Amino acid sequence: MEKNRIQNMILGILCLLGCFCIIRAALLFGFFGRGNISYFLAWGDKQILSIHCPVFLYMEETNVAVHVEEIGKEVAAGYLPIYDFVRENPQYTVEMENQEMIDKIILKEGQDENHVPLEAETEPALEQDGLAAMEEENRQAVEEEMRKENAGRDFVAAKEKAMTYDLDKFQDFNTLLGEFYVLDSITTIDGNQLNLDALLGKDMTMKTSNDKPQILIYHTHSQEAFADSVPGDESTTIMGAGEKLAALLRDYGFNVIHHTGKYDVESRDYAYSNAAPALEQLLAENPSIEVIIDLHRDGVAEGTRLVTNLNGRPTAQFMFFNGLCRTKKRGDIEYLKNDNIGENLAFSFQAQLKCKEYYPGLARKIYLKGYRYNMHYRGKSLLIEVGAQTNTVEEIMNAMDPIAHVLYLTLSGTEN
Repeated sequence: MEKNRIQNMILGILCLLGCFCIIRAALLFGFFGRGNISYFLAWGDKQILSIHCPVFLYMEETNVAVHVEEIGKEVAAGYLPIYDFVRENPQYTVEMENQEMIDKIILKEGQDENHVPLEAETEPALEQDGLAAMEEENRQAVEEEMRKENAGRDFVAAKEKAMTYDLDKFQDFNTLLGEFYVLDSITTIDGNQLNLDALLGKDMTMKTSNDKPQILIYHTHSQEAFADSVPGDESTTIMGAGEKLAALLRDYGFNVIHHTGKYDVESRDYAYSNAAPALEQLLAENPSIEVIIDLHRDGVAEGTRLVTNLNGRPTAQFMFFNGLCRTKKRGDIEYLKNDNIGENLAFSFQAQLKCKEYYPGLARKIYLKGYRYNMHYRGKSLLIEVGAQTNTVEEIMNAMDPIAHVLYLTLSGTEN
């Protein structure tokens, strides 16, 4: 009888301690508000001490300074070591996916994609290029002279590399990140996902002739125009740039579809989700498509010009853009899952490397941001930001030539 009574007493104490520790752990994970159970926790602390260290309760009542709660925690940790681990290793707050949160993510994705801070970049072209950095009055005169010289001048693709990289130093993550990328402040990446072996190890090549569609070009933001675009004339907007890029890639031997659907006419806020059904239908009807290019233009301060001199032709600088489906606050965004991120990163890096080698100063650094941007449909997906609203149509159209050449070099695997 006495033995059973002792066993029941021990079991009761353990149950009490277990409940107390579970509630404590729940507090750490944010499941309950502290104010709602503070009275119970204080009572639990005193119950533990009354069993194990009653003298401390006496000392507290006689105004001797004793941290009752901390002593209670240590006693509880002795019974349940996992409680001590949780207390010393607080976890990230997890936000539950609900429709309101999903809508906020989609809205943010559509709103902020083309607002990239130039101060984060250190490309020589943006800091030192004579045309981009020139005073406005002088630059206009130089550009006008270049346009006169450029009249009727065709683009001449680079036949050999203007520079060659020693890639060994880019085995270091920080060196790789600093040279090729701008990492947006809302997201994060590490060497497990971004490393030279993975970026160069994926084969991006494909045949340069095919009787079935291989490349899809489209525009999530079809309404993006330029400094001298003609209202109502789509050929002078990003859509016209997409048509020229499609024609150039066909000249290189690729089978290309240029999709001219419009998903941002009333508002750009949900353009990515609006475009998704059409993309899915196009891919279902054309499963041979391997490459998807979403062609945009950036949005910059009115005094900023993203332009360089490429063989006497004023040419808009451009930028490859990747979404990581991850923010610092939320962690990986399951609703925006992308199993092709590794291949997406490899594709933009290999194209960026070609740009740096053949056309130094033309491409801005690759921008890494937190959302998905419909890049999950194919591994070979590119989002390209060509120039900005301050560029002229001519500058944008001139940029299509080197972009097409760089894509040809990357996808064909050739060196010229």
